[in-house]
Amino acid sequence: MWIDTHCHLDAPEFGADHAAAIQVREQARRLGVGLCVIPAVERSNFDTVRHLAHRLGDAYALGIHPMYVPRADDGDLQALDEALARHRDDPRLVAVGEIGLDFFVPALCEPDMRERQIHFYREQLRLARRHGLPVILHVRRSADQLLKHLREVAVPGGIAHAFSGSREQAQAFIRLGFCLGFGGAMTFDTARRLRDLATTLPDTALVLETDAPDIPPQWLYVTADQRAAGQPQGVNTPAELPRMGSVLARLRGMADELVADRTTANALAALPRLQALWVPRA
Repeated sequence: MWIDTHCHLDAPEFGADHAAAIQVREQARRLGVGLCVIPAVERSNFDTVRHLAHRLGDAYALGIHPMYVPRADDGDLQALDEALARHRDDPRLVAVGEIGLDFFVPALCEPDMRERQIHFYREQLRLARRHGLPVILHVRRSADQLLKHLREVAVPGGIAHAFSGSREQAQAFIRLGFCLGFGGAMTFDTARRLRDLATTLPDTALVLETDAPDIPPQWLYVTADQRAAGQPQGVNTPAELPRMGSVLARLRGMADELVADRTTANALAALPRLQALWVPRA
C-alpha cells in the first residue's frame, strides 16, 4: 500500500466536474494507493480540495502557492486563517500547503515579487504554527531561503515537495523534521544527482508523490519535438505512484513492499493526521 503525498486532483486536466479525477483515483486505489493528499494553491480552491478529499476518501491541505501570490492579497491570508480554524476538527485536513518560494519563474524573481513571496511564505508558516499543522513546501531554486525562514518561524515539520536541491540542503530539511518528496523527476536516467540522493539519503526521510497531473515520469514524458509532431503529453496520475516506488526500490536495492512500507510510515510521521485515515490492506 502506498501514499501519494502530493497530487492536484482538482486540476483542469481531471475535468471540471471531477469525473476523471474519480476515475483515475479508483484506478490508483486498485493498484494499492491507499491515500492521496490534495493541496490547495489559492483561496478559490480551498473548498474544492476539501470537498474532493471527502468525496474520494483522501486528505487535503490548505495554502497559497507561490505562483499564485501575484494575484493574492492579505485578505486571502485572513481567509486561510479562518478556514484552518473552521475545519480544525476535520480529520482530512492534514497540512498547510502548498506554500513556499519559487525563484525559477522570471516574473517571480523581480525584487518586489521576491519580497511578496517571502511575506506570504512567512505568514503561512505562522498560521501553520498557530494551528499546529505541518507544511507542504514548494521548493524551486529556493531551498536556502526556505530553510532560513523555517529556522526563524518554526513549524511542526512537513514535506519538502519535489525536492531537487543539494545533499547539504536535504540534510538541513531533515534536521528540521522534514521528509523529502520524490516522484516523476527521479525516474529519469539523466537525473543523476537526484537519483544519488534518492539512493543514499536515510530511508526515514523519503516520501513518494506524483504531483499529478504535473511532473510526468520518464515513461509518460513526451519531448518538445514529439509534441510538435502531434504526440500528446502523457497525463500523470496517482496510478503511476507504485511504478515510481519500484524505481526507488531498484535504486536502493530494496523490495517494492519494503519501500511501500517505509515511505508510508514516513508519510504518516510527516503528516500525523493521516494516521487516523490510514487503513492498511489486509
